[in-house]
Amino acid sequence: MEKFEFTDNQAQTILDMQLKRLAALERQKIEAEYEEIMEKLDELKALLTKPKVMLKEIKGELVEIKEKYGDERKTKVYKRKIGELSEEDLVAKEEVIVTITKTGYIKRVGRGTYRSQRRGGKGVQGMTTKEEDTIKSLFSCTTHDIIYFFTDQGKVYEKRVWEIPEGSRKAKGQAIINLIDIEQGEEVQAFLKRSAKKSEQEKYVFLATAQGQVKRTKLEDFDNIRKTGIIAIGLKDNDELVDAKLTNGNKNAFLVTKKGKSIRFKESDVRAMGRTAQGVKGIDLKKGDRVISLDVIPSKKPVPEDKRRKLFRHLLVVTERGLGKRTDAYKYPPQKRAGVGVKVANINKKTGDVAAAQIVDQNTEKIVLTSKKGKVIKLPVKNIPVLGRTTQGVILMRFKLKSEAVSAMACLQETNGDN
Repeated sequence: MEKFEFTDNQAQTILDMQLKRLAALERQKIEAEYEEIMEKLDELKALLTKPKVMLKEIKGELVEIKEKYGDERKTKVYKRKIGELSEEDLVAKEEVIVTITKTGYIKRVGRGTYRSQRRGGKGVQGMTTKEEDTIKSLFSCTTHDIIYFFTDQGKVYEKRVWEIPEGSRKAKGQAIINLIDIEQGEEVQAFLKRSAKKSEQEKYVFLATAQGQVKRTKLEDFDNIRKTGIIAIGLKDNDELVDAKLTNGNKNAFLVTKKGKSIRFKESDVRAMGRTAQGVKGIDLKKGDRVISLDVIPSKKPVPEDKRRKLFRHLLVVTERGLGKRTDAYKYPPQKRAGVGVKVANINKKTGDVAAAQIVDQNTEKIVLTSKKGKVIKLPVKNIPVLGRTTQGVILMRFKLKSEAVSAMACLQETNGDN
């Protein structure tokens, strides 16, 4: 009783029990423990030797963990090979407008930044510029696209759109020399969009210079562009690169000059050349004239499969004084390369020289015009009338000052979102 702290009744009951009964109690406990161990041993053997039992156990444990700690997934899983996930996959695909000024500032803004207005409006402030600076180019693209920067000296640089700094509507942007390793005195003259994935419509780069030289080069020659850029075209003295377009090799080239001349010829008239070649003559220019735009269109007028849908290719011409019009591109007769071309508009003192010209189609919804003082106006393409080749057009943008003039134009393709 002293050792086990039994009470009088407990001690007496133990003394009254027979020795065999005490031994039986101990044996029963040992046998129960043995049976429990053997049962556990069988379970463990089954878990190690039977895959179904193992999977059932794993599933049960995962369900238990899920019920105890589970919450909504905060990441997205992509089924890809090791190493295929790039920095681009972390960037949202968005429609943007890239803007470059004459003195070399660049930025990108969302396409919904500029609200639509009626024809003849005064526009809104689209960018803060220095007094001596002007908006040079506007480009509509997506953040996943590749941008090739072609300079007036015939070199080309490469950047992803999402690498271009984003800014507000009135923001000045970033100096382009801080974005690409451009040389001193070199200016970005043209830049074109290339889809991240190559397509059959993107086989060649077609180039044009101010003196009317043209050249066609395979797109693959522009792969793996160095950070310091590579040569895109060899230039003659006092010449400069004007524009560059992606083509499939079977289209018509369309050149427009400052004094209102244009020429349309087969792209195949220009054989494919290396990057350093100077090219061949595309248009015969008069003294004081220069090429201001290059475009490419299908060799034949497109025919819709659905007759209810209207397909077209119009040359949109805008003059310095804000007049503009559309003309069916196929009303410009095809010619041989190196001709003098035909009249693109009735150019006079009221209209000023041609400021911008670009091919638009049924997918082009709106255009954005920019003045030398940084004013911007956004117009629906359907509000611009279709007129003949020799007409001067209608007023698209009004100016209070005689020194004000149109400096750039960008065309926006139709989307489902807000433009």
